Parts: sequence; C-alpha cells; structure tokens
Amino acid sequence: MEFKHTSVLLHQTIDNLKLKNGGLYVDATFGGGGHAKYLLSKLASGTLIGFDQDEYAINSAKLNFADLLVQNADPKLQLVHDNFSHLKANLVELGYQNGIDGIYYDLGVSSPQFDQAQRGFSYRFDARLDMRMDQEQSLDAYQLVNNSSQKELANILYKFGGEKYSRQIAHKIVLKRQKKPIETTFELVDIIKEAIPAFARRTGGHPAKKTFQALRVAVNHELDVLSESLEEAVHLLRPGGRISVITFQSDEDKIVKNIFKKYSEVDVPRGMPVIPDNLKPMLRLVNRKPIVASAEELKNNNRSHSAKLRVAEKL
Repeated sequence: MEFKHTSVLLHQTIDNLKLKNGGLYVDATFGGGGHAKYLLSKLASGTLIGFDQDEYAINSAKLNFADLLVQNADPKLQLVHDNFSHLKANLVELGYQNGIDGIYYDLGVSSPQFDQAQRGFSYRFDARLDMRMDQEQSLDAYQLVNNSSQKELANILYKFGGEKYSRQIAHKIVLKRQKKPIETTFELVDIIKEAIPAFARRTGGHPAKKTFQALRVAVNHELDVLSESLEEAVHLLRPGGRISVITFQSDEDKIVKNIFKKYSEVDVPRGMPVIPDNLKPMLRLVNRKPIVASAEELKNNNRSHSAKLRVAEKL
C-alpha cells in the first residue's frame, strides 16, 4: 500500500520545532508521513503521535512505519485514527496528559486523496460526489449539493472558494437537481461550466476548481476544526514547545495568524509597573512573516506555490 505525497516546506516545518531527544511530538495531519519520517530521523529517542482521520492514510502508515510502531522502538510512533480537533482527549487516553514539546500541521489535501478517483475530491476524474476525509462521517458532497438551499450553496461557494459566480452556479445546480440528483463529479463540472460565462472559463485555470475546493472545505468542516485544534494545541504545549502550521488558503492562514496573535499580544493597562502572570502572553512568534517555499522547491513541487508556514513558541 503506497501513499505517495511530496511534503511541502519539509525541513523548515520540522527544524523550526527545535527538536530535543526524549520529547513528545504530534503530527496533526499524518498523511503520507513525509514530515514524520524526517522528524523521526532527527530524534535518537522520543515519541511522535500521528493523527489522521483518513483510514487509508492510517492503514498505509501501519505498513510503511511498522518498525517504529512496536512498543520498544526508539524513537516511537503511535497512530490515532481521528480528526485533529480531538487532540487533548486522545492524548489523555494514551497517557500523555502532561503536555507536548511540539506539534505541526500540513493543511493541504494529500495527493492520494486527489488521485484516487473513487474519493470524489477531484474534477479530473469521474466519480460519485464524496470528498470526505473521514469516510465514516455521514455528510458528503452528494448530500451537500443535492440538499442545500440555493442560498446556502451560494454562500458556501463564495465563502470557502472565493467563487465569483457562486450565485449563478448555485442557481444552475438547483435547476438541474429538480430533474434528477447530481451524482458525479463530471455532472457537477458540466453544470459549473454552463453557469460560468464563456470568457471566464477561458482564464484562471479550471472553472470547477473553486467550487470543488469550497465543497471539500464545507464537507469536512475544515475551518471550524482548525480553530478548535489550534486552541487545544496552544494549551497543550509545554513551555519552550513550538507549533508549526502550513496553510494553503487565505482563510486558513487568517485563522492561524489570528490565533497566534491572540496568544502572543497582551493589552496591558496603562501605568501597570509589573505585568501579572494572567496577562502575560502565552506565545512568541518565531517568524513575523510566513515562511514560503524556495525557488528550488517551487520548481520541483507545484503544491508549494501557495504554501505558508507560521511558527510560534510557548512561553
């Protein structure tokens, strides 16, 4: 079972965690394990907890990292099949209630999720509308497309995809599904092409790109669970521990930026000579501006073009 995926900002993400032997680290988005493999190679001892809600990713990891999953391995890897919004509950269940030394997120969709036609993520393959990262959840893209109101659809496409023609696409979807349910990715692509003006279809990449992105974000509640997880992660970090987050969309980056700002800035009353502990910041920004891919990485990995890395340290 192969899970081929080229990790973005690999060294920058892990090296900025300032790893220490014997530490406890969390990979919130294990995927193909590219970042995990590099992190584990840098540790002589310690533990990495790998989270992924995608069963395929977890099963692949069990085969590809089998030598590190045994009890006496050092460093040791433990896998958790769950969404990263449940960090604390899972860590406590595993016996790690005393905090972690570092955590990182790669918020991009893994290549196999796009490349496996049956997952319904891609407008490049014809498949049933699905887009679930956690294949055990009930809500999928089929339900969203066929059951949401025209207004709800338009809001989803505009909010999560920045789709300029969200209203036209939503209107066309509602008209089409009155005749029969919209079942496949190619059916949806055809509807999108019909809804978008001809001149717009000739520019700006594939006409379905923004709609598919928006539906995927909505199906998986990606922005909501990101906020929840980051809040938990900040409080789970031990003093000196670090958090690295790679984003690929402006909405994701805004969430990370705002949460880091929330915990790294304080509003101190004027005239207060000493800042009390309850007003001191919890985080220090390691990089004021996001780290982006080098020219070499941009050349070798197309996925890195929109990647931004932000890092913060627990005080």
